[in-house]
Amino acid sequence: MKKLKITTLILIVITLIVSITAYIKGTASKPGNSKKVESSVNTKVPEDDGLTFAVLGDVHGNTGRLENAVKDLHNINGNMDAMILNGDNVDQGLKSQYDAMKNTLNKNRELLPKIIIKNIGNHDYFDYAKGKNKPEDVQNFINMYLDFSGEKSVYHDTWIKGYHFISLGSESGNTKELGAVNAFLSEKQLDWLKEKLVEKHEKGKPVFVFLHQHLSTSIKGWIGVEQRRELNKILSSYPEVILLTSHTHVSLSVDNVKLNQPFTTAHTGSVHYAIVPEGYNIKRFYNESQGLYVEVHGKKTIIEGRDFIKKSWIFSKEVSNGSE
Repeated sequence: MKKLKITTLILIVITLIVSITAYIKGTASKPGNSKKVESSVNTKVPEDDGLTFAVLGDVHGNTGRLENAVKDLHNINGNMDAMILNGDNVDQGLKSQYDAMKNTLNKNRELLPKIIIKNIGNHDYFDYAKGKNKPEDVQNFINMYLDFSGEKSVYHDTWIKGYHFISLGSESGNTKELGAVNAFLSEKQLDWLKEKLVEKHEKGKPVFVFLHQHLSTSIKGWIGVEQRRELNKILSSYPEVILLTSHTHVSLSVDNVKLNQPFTTAHTGSVHYAIVPEGYNIKRFYNESQGLYVEVHGKKTIIEGRDFIKKSWIFSKEVSNGSE
């Protein structure tokens, strides 16, 4: 009789353990609870389901640092709407370097947003073994970029959650006429830009324009864009424009976001390495890997600088209706 009571007690305890375990598993699998776990990791998801994206410039084929940046951004917000690779994706326009970039993006596809915009930079026109480019070389580099980006032109646009993303791109590079680094924007491209800025324009609503090269920089002697006066004039009619440029590798600070020009400009930093200008000289910092994280809430945009190695924020700047 005593043994029967002990056996019965053991069976009751086992039944309770099984029931509690099943309940915990069932509760954890509910959408509401999984969402809570997700939000504790993805701390930057806007409450109003606003637009979020990252901008990474000057990867230069450094796939290790690209992967590190992707993982850090995913930990910040695993539900970003887009990522923009803003030129100098590779250090030279070589198939092997593009293949390495493709493999890295494919390997990390579960950590990446569905929309990845890939823009062209000056290094995407380089092959150090060739020297200066001939016209046919320029076209070959463009074709390689188009294959990587999935675009039909070096300038292109898309709409994301009702916001316009416009990408400009140099149509030549590393030639005697332009030198090694400047962007050349044809009259056709500038006319296209005018048409795109008018498209569904809404006063006060941000329009994001991307170009690898800068309009202005703290580095003395760097021009950036051959048609900088024409481009500046076009953009000046739209205070809603936020122009995001890369190219210089200048280390990020809040001063890299400039308002009321009358449009806004923001420097993206560099994933590969950073520099600090000292007059005509520069200091390189290979222990820095930087980029931007952007949140948009209606007509308000918040631009934040990120250090992907230190996994820390550098600055945060709010842009509202094209003015402070």
